[in-house]
Amino acid sequence: MNNKITAIIIVVVLVGGGLLLFKNRGVAPTDMDINSNMPVPGNEVEETEVMKEFNVDAVPFSFSPSTMSVNKGDTVKITVKNVNGTHDFKIDEFNVSTRTLNTGETQTITFVADKAGTFEYYCSVGNHRAMGMVGTLIVR
Repeated sequence: MNNKITAIIIVVVLVGGGLLLFKNRGVAPTDMDINSNMPVPGNEVEETEVMKEFNVDAVPFSFSPSTMSVNKGDTVKITVKNVNGTHDFKIDEFNVSTRTLNTGETQTITFVADKAGTFEYYCSVGNHRAMGMVGTLIVR
C-alpha cells in the first residue's frame, strides 16, 4: 500500500510539474513571427538622419574651429558668428555661403554632406582667403 501511494504521489508531481513547465512557455513556435524585425534581402533599411552642428567664430583672418569632420550623408548645421570685422563663410563644393556679416552678427547654414573628401571653407571678403582665413571640412 505504501509503495502504491508513493507511486501515485510521484506521478502527480511529475504531471503537475510538466503542466506548469509547458503552460509558461508562451506561444507555440508555429505562431511566432521570428523574422518580423529582420531586414529582408531587397528591402532597404531606413537609416536615421544624423545632424552635426558646429559653431564657427570668424575673427580677423581665421576661423575657429579651423577643421570640422562629418560623415557622408550627415546633415551639417553651421552657425557662423562674426566676432570682429566684416566676413562671410563659403564652401563652394556644397554651394553654401552666408551673407557678409558685420561684427556681432550670426547666420546659420544647413546642408547635406553628400560627397566624401576634403573641402576648404573660406572668407571671400577682400583678400581674407589669401591671408589665411580658411578652414577644412572633412567628409568621410
